[in-house]
Amino acid sequence: MKKLIIFDLDGTLAKSKLSIDEEMAVLLKGLLKILKVSVISGGDWAQFQKQVVEKLPKDSNLKNLTILPTCGTKFYGYENEWKKLYADDLTKDEKAKIFSSLKQALAQSNLIIKKTWGEQIEDRESQITFSALGQHAPLEEKTIWDPNFVKREKIKEILDTLIPEFSVRLGGTTSIDITKPGIDKSYGIKKLLDILKIDLSEMIFIGDAIFPGGNDYPAKEMGVTSIHIANPTETKRAIEAIIACMDDSQLTTFRDINKKLGSN
Repeated sequence: MKKLIIFDLDGTLAKSKLSIDEEMAVLLKGLLKILKVSVISGGDWAQFQKQVVEKLPKDSNLKNLTILPTCGTKFYGYENEWKKLYADDLTKDEKAKIFSSLKQALAQSNLIIKKTWGEQIEDRESQITFSALGQHAPLEEKTIWDPNFVKREKIKEILDTLIPEFSVRLGGTTSIDITKPGIDKSYGIKKLLDILKIDLSEMIFIGDAIFPGGNDYPAKEMGVTSIHIANPTETKRAIEAIIACMDDSQLTTFRDINKKLGSN
């Protein structure tokens, strides 16, 4: 029996840097009635508030919701109000090395970026995020810049050589997330194991970057049942299938979910 559904954010619950739409909000409310839900992604807490928390119906069961910003290096739970349970921040020296290495990797990659919207490198305390077109780039520009991750993979290969002691992951539509060694989404999932007392076999992870080098892949690597989706529309169908399986039998298996998805 599944007890926890874990979602990536950008590209999974919503388009990059945009809020969840009304249909997704209603589906998440329905899911929160019957299961625990976690959202884990590279954005910081403010991004989760804007994109997810503030868009949920007021009567949603928030006690069943946990938020893990910056790839799980922070953890927020709800008990009458949102509280940060932990944060694993980078040191000043670690940040300086990452910033320097990013600039060096960009120079070595010889990628031509004609226009940016806002800062490219963001300090999220527990994570440094590089956004190729800037933090405020229009979605239509981001979507076409690196749809197959080829450009960012080139930068990642250089970073892996320059800073092998850090975790470098591709995420979103134009971003690269850098954290302390060993800290990725598997780190956040381990925190869920400890704090929520839920086994891996009782979890499902849903994300759009479940492939080697993608920032959702660590969830699959550690053994969590994973559903690879292409966009928020597919996520909606997956949520509908999960709710239907729970309503049918209270015995949700990966086979059951795939069968429901196939019928939609």
